[in-house]
Amino acid sequence: MDKRHFAVIAGLGCLAVILLAVVVAVPLFLFPIRAQRMVGQNPAPTATPIPGLGATQEIIPTLTLPPTRLEVQPAAPEESFTALYEQLNPGVVNIQVYVERGGLSGSGAGSGFILDNEGHIVTNNHVVAEANQVVVVFHDSTEAKAEIVGTDDDSDLAVIQVDNLPATVRPLLLGDSDLVDVGEWVVAIGNPFGLGSSMSLGIVSAVGRMIPSGATPFAIPQAIQTDAAINPGNSGGPLLNLQGEVIGVNAQIASGGTPANAGVGFAIPSNVVRIVAPVLIESGSYQWSWLGIEGGSVNLTIMEANDLETQHGAYIDRVVPDGPADEAGLEGSSGVEVIEGLRVPVGGDVIIEVEGTPVIDFSDLLSHIAFKAPGDLVELTILRDGERRRVRVELAPRP
Repeated sequence: MDKRHFAVIAGLGCLAVILLAVVVAVPLFLFPIRAQRMVGQNPAPTATPIPGLGATQEIIPTLTLPPTRLEVQPAAPEESFTALYEQLNPGVVNIQVYVERGGLSGSGAGSGFILDNEGHIVTNNHVVAEANQVVVVFHDSTEAKAEIVGTDDDSDLAVIQVDNLPATVRPLLLGDSDLVDVGEWVVAIGNPFGLGSSMSLGIVSAVGRMIPSGATPFAIPQAIQTDAAINPGNSGGPLLNLQGEVIGVNAQIASGGTPANAGVGFAIPSNVVRIVAPVLIESGSYQWSWLGIEGGSVNLTIMEANDLETQHGAYIDRVVPDGPADEAGLEGSSGVEVIEGLRVPVGGDVIIEVEGTPVIDFSDLLSHIAFKAPGDLVELTILRDGERRRVRVELAPRP
């Protein structure tokens, strides 16, 4: 992506292992924020563009999930949170990782939650991806070595497994992240700063965020933003609603340069977990789809420079050669105009609908594509030279 034209909201969550990188970027033509994943003692920021869009394959139904949601109905608010913690904490684990590379060794910590009765545990990819050994610490301080079953760089999710679950633990139930609304109370349980079994309380402060995966240039759609305190070590732990359902996996913080909570954290939505985790259990890896474009949301400057009628839509700055969008005939920017000192791309197609559903911004496009499969045909409605056109694109696997 031409960094002069576009950038994206970025940052990596709470704690992984040493020797990995922190990613920092900014939203398109907006005020920058910082978001980061804590790595060792000396994280170094690098820029991360988003050159493509993602999709998924069919779910493989391998999970044995709890049959019902928790019912928490005590008399007073403080008692409700106490009861919620007592019922949920047995499903949350602390994860200790040990790394050896190039004669150097180190350790890191994160969190996770028990997914099923077969000992599968969900966490972040950045928590375990570099680990030579993974040790799970349960709520009762019991420890067990874990095997890495599967990892997915693009969604920053991983599944690990222990052979035998202690009798005192319980799997947690995945909720429907599409039903999450701004203002809902949520709790985060995890291992911040190595302080296991810690719970923090907050609300959902935004939904539908697009955040980077960290290890790849692709984005994670529909992330949940919360002001519940998330700190180094919370990575991979659950974000839960007051019904006891996991609605997200805590992964990133926007910290303003301070390596700790500043009131803005991000969780990978549970509906992405629902799609990715079973495939990781079945095959160890996950194949996402690819549209093959670079771009960003239409804003006032792009609207004026391109003579558009509204600020809605996903602007295409560049089409990746020989990618699905290129083969379908989509077009990127043909030039640049300087408006009040800003270099603004002009001439690119604007995607305004996906299969008849309006595209308000670039994250909308990402979300629509993310739940498709490689090989799916997708009909896009675009604006080109002021005219509406329909284009059918066959999605391909990410390169």
